Amino acid sequence: MADINKTTSKDVAYATAKAVLGSVPIVGAAASELLGLIVTPPIEKRREEWMTEVGQKLKDLEEESKIDITSLTENQQFIDTVLQATTFALKTSDKEKIAAFKNAIINTALGDAPNLTISQIFLNLIDNFTTWHIKVLHLFDNPTEWFRTNNKSLPNYTAASLTSVVVDAFPILKGQGELLNLIWFDLKRAGLHNTSDLGTTMSGNGLLAERTTDLGKQFLKYISQD
Repeated sequence: MADINKTTSKDVAYATAKAVLGSVPIVGAAASELLGLIVTPPIEKRREEWMTEVGQKLKDLEEESKIDITSLTENQQFIDTVLQATTFALKTSDKEKIAAFKNAIINTALGDAPNLTISQIFLNLIDNFTTWHIKVLHLFDNPTEWFRTNNKSLPNYTAASLTSVVVDAFPILKGQGELLNLIWFDLKRAGLHNTSDLGTTMSGNGLLAERTTDLGKQFLKYISQD
C-alpha cells in the first residue's frame, strides 16, 4: 500500500509537468491524463482492498469447511453477485455499504441468499440507499433489541410519534424531518416496512413494535453477518 501512495505522488507531479509543457497543442488530452492519474490510483486502491477483504473471508470459510471454493466457480448466482456487488462497492467510500455488499457475497457463498431475482433487487437497493436508510431499517426491525444491543437506555414512551424513536436512537437526526420522511418513504416503496407515516402518534407498545415486512427481514439478513 505504501508503494501505491509513493507512485501516486510521482505520477501526479509527472502529469502536472506534462500538462504544462503540452498544454498549448493538446490541452484536452493533457487535462484528461491529469484527471486520470488523480482518480485512477484511488480506484485501484479500493479494488485491491475490496478483493483482499472478500478473498480472505472466503478463504477463512473454506478453511472452516463451510464452503467449497471449487464449487463456487460453477455457481452462477454467486458469480453474478460478486460481479454486481463489486461494481457497486467500488463506487462508494461508505464503510457500512461496503460491508453490506461484502456480506451479500458471503451469504451467497454460504447458500443463505434469496433467489437470484430478489438478490439482484437487494443489491440495487444497497447501491441506491444511504447508510441512514440501512440504520433506520435496522432500528425498526426490532426497536427494543436495537436499543439493548447499542447500549442505549430504552425510552419510556407513553405516547409519541415514530420520529421520536428515530431521534432517540440517532440524536444527530433531530430537526431533519424532511430527510427522515424521504428515507422512510424510500423504504416503504421498496416494500421493506409496513407503516405509512413517521408522524403518527402511537402508544408506547406501538412505538416499539417491529415494522419490517418479511421482505425487509430478508434484506437485513442478506446484508448482515451472523
